[in-house]
Amino acid sequence: MELTLGGAEMMLWKVLSRLDRKRFEPLVVALSSRVDGMLALFDHAGVPYRIIGTSSRVDAFALCRLVAALKEFQPEIIQGWMYHGNLAASFSAPWVPGRPPVLWNIRGTLNLSQEKRFSAFAIWLSAKLSFLPRKIVNNSLESALEHEQRLGYKSSKRVILPNGFDVDTFCPSNEARAGLRTNLGLRPDTLLIGLIGRYHPMKDHESFLRSAALVSAQFPEVHFVLAGENVDPANARLSGLITSLGLTDRAHLLGIRSDMAAVTAALDISTSASSGGEGFPNVIGEAMSCGVPCVVTDVGASAWIVGETGACVPTRDPHALARGIADLIQAGPDGRHELGRRARERIIEHFSLASVVVEYEALYMKVHSEALRHLRNR
Repeated sequence: MELTLGGAEMMLWKVLSRLDRKRFEPLVVALSSRVDGMLALFDHAGVPYRIIGTSSRVDAFALCRLVAALKEFQPEIIQGWMYHGNLAASFSAPWVPGRPPVLWNIRGTLNLSQEKRFSAFAIWLSAKLSFLPRKIVNNSLESALEHEQRLGYKSSKRVILPNGFDVDTFCPSNEARAGLRTNLGLRPDTLLIGLIGRYHPMKDHESFLRSAALVSAQFPEVHFVLAGENVDPANARLSGLITSLGLTDRAHLLGIRSDMAAVTAALDISTSASSGGEGFPNVIGEAMSCGVPCVVTDVGASAWIVGETGACVPTRDPHALARGIADLIQAGPDGRHELGRRARERIIEHFSLASVVVEYEALYMKVHSEALRHLRNR
């Protein structure tokens, strides 16, 4: 994995930063040398890390550096995180003293047509080697079933641990609402519709913007906020699409933000336009935690997360997405506020970060105890 801002990386940070440090001593080992503001988050949480820095797709020297880092740390459990990290964990574990048990972690559903060739190969190879880890953690049942039924991942290894959300950080905020509108030079009552996520084909920014053009024709005062990696004016393709759709004055590209909780809380409606590849989208739960109703496409666990607090529409259908957004606009401030209130209650009840971290801790303790029993019985 790489330590760059993203949903999977943020979930890793959220879990590790809240582990009971009297029982668990974590170390993050990043394979890629690509880093950004994630390092500061791990530093602030007191979670140590090592950057291996692979120089190529298949890098034997990087594997040696990984093994050396693990030998120095002497882990009792190795947790892979995403496909490349899962394979690296399994390949390195036999060389580590004590041969610590390995767990894998899968963060999304399959979208092989949009994966790079090497990543698609890693996903396929992982299926063939899925007998290796003690457990395979998926963040949704949809993700687990798709990997098992389409590619043959071992169902006997399945553990479902959903994403968890910090309901104290992601919370409703009138100050955040006012602040973002002031920063964008908008009126205090401007209705903001957001799409938060890195620029990637699976996020389907094009469908969102085409739906935004349809919504704008019906509600010309609405503005649209997009944030995430490469979601900025320097992205020529994204900027060109905005211009061609006549959204130049109403679509705001914020790029990577360190204040994502404030950006999210400033929205009136949050959307996810993903065409596939999602397991349990963080941005949906974060918006709901902020009391913001959501319109999402039917991928992964999105419909399950939203429940009856928002709308779920088909993928790659700008007209359906626009209708879902229009329905929430027409619900008015009171209607959206009530949906948002119920959305936040749903997150607190079912997906609080504190409860998810406890589940991770219980899993690690169980795997560790089983490994000790196995050693004693050898």
